[in-house]
Amino acid sequence: MISPEVKKALELFQEGRKLYNLRRFAEAKDFFKQALAMKANDGPSKEFIERCDVFIANPPPEDWDGVYDMKTK
Repeated sequence: MISPEVKKALELFQEGRKLYNLRRFAEAKDFFKQALAMKANDGPSKEFIERCDVFIANPPPEDWDGVYDMKTK
């Protein structure tokens, strides 16, 4: 059984992903941060916050397909 907190964190993450795919990175970041606040060890939310920061500073091209190219390992 999934706890209500985890369910809410998942919902927030999913909303963040929708906004991320729509290139609304600042708004998406807010949802990922909310998810992370509910579930502090949420690796995917941490990763997407970092990706949003990159894309806020350097927006992807207009034909961006949602793929994130890692620059470092």
